[in-house]
Amino acid sequence: MAYFIIICKHNMPCLIFCLFLYLSLCIISTATLDIGYYQSTCPSAEAIVRRAVNRAITQDPGLGAGLIRMHFHDCFVRGCDASILLDSTLSNPSSEKESPANGPSLRGFEVIDEAKAELEIICPRTVSCADILAFAARDSVQELGGISYNVPSGRKDGTISIKDEATTNIPSPNSTVEQLQQMFSNKGLNLQDIVALSGAHSIGMTRCSLFSHRLHTFNATHLQDPSMEVKFASEMKDKCPSLAASEQVKVPLDGLTPSRLDNKYYRNLVKGRGLLASDQALMDSPLTSKMVKRFAKYGRVWMPTFVDAMTRMGSIEVLTSSQGEVRRHCRIVNL
Repeated sequence: MAYFIIICKHNMPCLIFCLFLYLSLCIISTATLDIGYYQSTCPSAEAIVRRAVNRAITQDPGLGAGLIRMHFHDCFVRGCDASILLDSTLSNPSSEKESPANGPSLRGFEVIDEAKAELEIICPRTVSCADILAFAARDSVQELGGISYNVPSGRKDGTISIKDEATTNIPSPNSTVEQLQQMFSNKGLNLQDIVALSGAHSIGMTRCSLFSHRLHTFNATHLQDPSMEVKFASEMKDKCPSLAASEQVKVPLDGLTPSRLDNKYYRNLVKGRGLLASDQALMDSPLTSKMVKRFAKYGRVWMPTFVDAMTRMGSIEVLTSSQGEVRRHCRIVNL
């Protein structure tokens, strides 16, 4: 504001215009998310989502991992606007769901649908699908890791979902740390966020096809990735015996506690027992190895860092106020 006063000195119309511009910018910058956003309009919103998530995880713990992953994949494409939930249509035959980065492996859509259906009965056109997805990821973290935190809400839903944008914005399981750093930086996240969020790979499953090249055809010098612990590689070869069958076979990302969100993932990386190349790279890179070792040693340090990173990720390029809509159905835009 002081800068405006200097350039508009002795010019009252200019000062009034600059004051108006300054206040407008302040309003835009404070259009943020709020904890308890639905307290007055739909007080039971978060409880309804939590019940749907807990029911689903009780039947299939893997759905918790799927919901956390879905939130991540949503936020990295057009921000946290629930574009990942939109189905392809005649007018848009290739939504984000069709991208190889998502494909048939992304899970948990039915959980979001169930929560949304109940919310539309109790509080019609009030709770956005983007917020439901953020709540569901938080509740999955609570259920599988015992980690509690508040989720600011007030997101609106987007109306655009494009397959190719998912392919170019979501990191590959073979990304280097430098590539991850660039992609996360594009979203306003840093190296610590990368390492902390990667801890979500302590739960869930992955297809052999995403890492079997590390076992059978690594490079011209080594058939097997030398960064892989020998005994672990042998175990994985038994489960993923060939490239041909690798698309059908799934294994836990963390064989120690596959249904528990904890810091065992980092302990695996320290021992050379990371499945995905992008995971093991975090231990092998001087940019991130110290953080991996610290999180491996101190779970109590990783937990709040993970929560902070999840919160920051959940605020990427959010739509608020009139920038988006509240969809009646999460799979289609309002007509």
